[in-house]
Amino acid sequence: MSQHKTQSKIGSELLINVTPSEARVALVEHGVLQEVHIERRMKRGLVGNIYKGKISRVLPGMQAAFVDIGLEKAAFLHASDIVPHTECVAEVEKGNFVVRDIAELVRQGQDIMVQVVKDPLGTKGARLTTDITLPSRYLVFMPGSSHVGVSQRIEQEEERVRLKNITLPYVDADGGFIIRTAAEGVGADELAQDAAFLRRVWAKVSERRKRPRVSLLYQDLALPVRIVRDFVGTELDRIQVDSRRTFSGLQQFALEFMPEIAAKIEHYQGPAPLFELYDVENEIQRALGRKVELKSGGYLIIDQTEAMTTVDINTGAFVGHRNLEETIFNTNLEATQAIARQLRLRNLGGIIIIDFIDMMNAEHKTRVLNSLTTALAKDRVKTNISGFSGLGLVEMTRKRTRESLEHVVCGECPSCQGTGSMKTIETVSYEVFREIIRLNRSYDADEFLLYCSPAVHQSLSGDESHLLAELEVYIGKRIRLQNEPMYAQNKYDVVMM
Repeated sequence: MSQHKTQSKIGSELLINVTPSEARVALVEHGVLQEVHIERRMKRGLVGNIYKGKISRVLPGMQAAFVDIGLEKAAFLHASDIVPHTECVAEVEKGNFVVRDIAELVRQGQDIMVQVVKDPLGTKGARLTTDITLPSRYLVFMPGSSHVGVSQRIEQEEERVRLKNITLPYVDADGGFIIRTAAEGVGADELAQDAAFLRRVWAKVSERRKRPRVSLLYQDLALPVRIVRDFVGTELDRIQVDSRRTFSGLQQFALEFMPEIAAKIEHYQGPAPLFELYDVENEIQRALGRKVELKSGGYLIIDQTEAMTTVDINTGAFVGHRNLEETIFNTNLEATQAIARQLRLRNLGGIIIIDFIDMMNAEHKTRVLNSLTTALAKDRVKTNISGFSGLGLVEMTRKRTRESLEHVVCGECPSCQGTGSMKTIETVSYEVFREIIRLNRSYDADEFLLYCSPAVHQSLSGDESHLLAELEVYIGKRIRLQNEPMYAQNKYDVVMM
């Protein structure tokens, strides 16, 4: 059977590409890329890591504190993220917890155990909590807690009671548990193994906490293992791994903690790179562009900024077969599916503003919103849609826990400094002229030498050479040009001779 025919029968699968420097995991559903996770060895994600930190600064005005956890940027701890069962809150307050003034909860120089809930993003440091949790296959251990919680996705009351009764005996003075969705239907032995595993991990963390300095106490699993663990609750048909070492490690982890998926893990040994075989490489490149083409001929424009992400929908070449309102409605409807996929694929989080093409029909608006809600239901990350605003924009949020795809694989453009635009050759030329006039009035120079980019050099020595000649007459001095191939278009230097 050909690879193409085999792929067509697969519903959902994880593709894991591992090299010495990075690991990448792609979720492909019915042959279409939906999610990409990238972890580079030098920049491993911090979410889930537990640190012994030190309060470096308390900010009463922001109800927060900066915490030194050994990273380049101080991490951020808000008063609301200091939970009742930590050393920051007095015992008498734990029964009736309210958010208190940050100055009463922590003090500068205090040692504190914290966990990262958000990776550093842009200029912001990591976001912290004192609500420590340790996840495993079926359970989440909560140090300091004394109860058992059950995932809301387990809906049958009988099953909830059964799982809770099995787990309750494992609760003691060290902590309690949350029962994850994946635990539905599992037996007592599996839950006992998970509880024992988590207690061993917590014992290690507690032992390391006695270290005298700021340090990493616990690091979450490597990306391939972590993704497989977190995706097990979904229906996966196959997991392909192109690294024998990672394949062996995954197999061992699965046999110990997730035996039901061990048979689905395969070692890919084909001649073509795994990501190229599924067109993942090209999809990643397309996900870095602003424009997303729709099958109908319309398109999306996606702009990501630090404050928010905006999505603009346009009909483009789509003219439809009926009236304009029907054309607009169909384009917006198609866009909802593309938007939901792009949010997952690009891992866009925070505030998202969607500018659908204006619709006059109220029913059309309702159907577009319903379509967007349905499409986003497949997203494992929490989303919240607030509906159309008074300006006709759809406002929504998507929980941000790690950096977007663009922030992981791209950096700021050295020429435009991230603005996405550059000064024109004409603008740079006039800036140069003003600089030469300023220097001529301030200093006694015999002539000027201008170092400039090839584009500006070509303009001033060609079509616009008369402007340079007029300036020479104006200041009464010679101006020579020096072409600098390594200069960006907006860079130049004026040297007095």
